[in-house]
Amino acid sequence: MPASKTSSRRDKAPRAWQRMLSGRRLDLLDPSPMDIEIEDIAHGLARVARWNGQTVGPLPFNVAQHSLIVENFCVELKPGWPARWRLAALLHDAPEFVIGDLISPFKHQLAGHYRTIERRLQQAVHLRFGLPADLPDAIEKTIKRADRACAFFEATQLAGFNVNEARRFFGAPRGLAPIELKTMTAYQAQKAYLARFEALHPLTRR
Repeated sequence: MPASKTSSRRDKAPRAWQRMLSGRRLDLLDPSPMDIEIEDIAHGLARVARWNGQTVGPLPFNVAQHSLIVENFCVELKPGWPARWRLAALLHDAPEFVIGDLISPFKHQLAGHYRTIERRLQQAVHLRFGLPADLPDAIEKTIKRADRACAFFEATQLAGFNVNEARRFFGAPRGLAPIELKTMTAYQAQKAYLARFEALHPLTRR
């Protein structure tokens, strides 16, 4: 093979996009809001396992179900919260439909580059569905509080953490009624996620 062709192949940048079932081609490094579809998000999140799949039971606990619980917790913490912020809570882990759910210890090791990719994807998702690219700090804090509360219940009921460990890493849920987790199938979670999106998204335009 000529040296020029070998060099050309070596110099060619690796593929940075993924083909979605909708037909969209999503660039991970420069994501366009127009390449984001809620059907792709729901399909992907319903098939991404929380805790790297290290949970009890015959089914993995998926990110779509986690997101539904977080949105519900936000409403419990902030009764009367506008639909747009509830939608933001539902979409808080949306980038994971394409980059997966990396456990926190691994994210910390990857540091900046991973966070940059995740943030760009989140901004594209927000813009696609009529939300500000970057959420106000107060909104982010409420979603994070609900997210950590959900992680606490998942950790103690599904992922093998004892209560003291979970309190140390996620904090004890406050202002929220305890829940008993019953893992959904991917199909159930996908359907419920889409239904919740449809209930919230039209309301964000009011």
